[in-house]
Amino acid sequence: GFIFQVASFQGVALRSLSASSPHDHPEHGRLVYKGNLAKTVLGVKFFSYSTSIFNLFMMPYIMLKSGIGVESLLVQAAFYGLIGIFTFVTPVTLHLLTKGYVIRLYYKDEVDTYTAITYNAILAEKATVFHQKDVKIPDISKMFTTFYAKTKSMLVNPTLFPNPQDYNHLMGYDKSSIFKFEDLKAVKEAD
Repeated sequence: GFIFQVASFQGVALRSLSASSPHDHPEHGRLVYKGNLAKTVLGVKFFSYSTSIFNLFMMPYIMLKSGIGVESLLVQAAFYGLIGIFTFVTPVTLHLLTKGYVIRLYYKDEVDTYTAITYNAILAEKATVFHQKDVKIPDISKMFTTFYAKTKSMLVNPTLFPNPQDYNHLMGYDKSSIFKFEDLKAVKEAD
């Protein structure tokens, strides 16, 4: 009886796994974008964090073995400064550069809202919900920003949208072309 139960449970689990993708979130709407560097960003951040934790644990040991504690204050300060840069500055900088990297983007047609999934500082997924009218495009192109959702900078790769129309709508390009077309019509009518 027990083996049969386990086998049937595995069958149910496999069926439920194959029925829905791990990225299906009907509450967020339909998936319109998937960032291809999500694993890389996570891996780099994880490596940076683990290196920092290792440094913190190793610092007292290195100081004890190397006798830096006995040396001058200047040498101590330089040593702490160097370790400090690698321990704290690198992960903080990495987080600031990658915090807007969109892993997945969902769109709800009926309410015209997007849900962007990004990584937060503790490497967990964070959902940011915003309306299309909250999207602002930076005046000058910024290195790690494609658009702002309210005040939060977001980075997407336009070529990774399976449907280019989804990207155009996100950026509001579909609206501007309508206005241009209407302006053109108004000019013709005036003539």
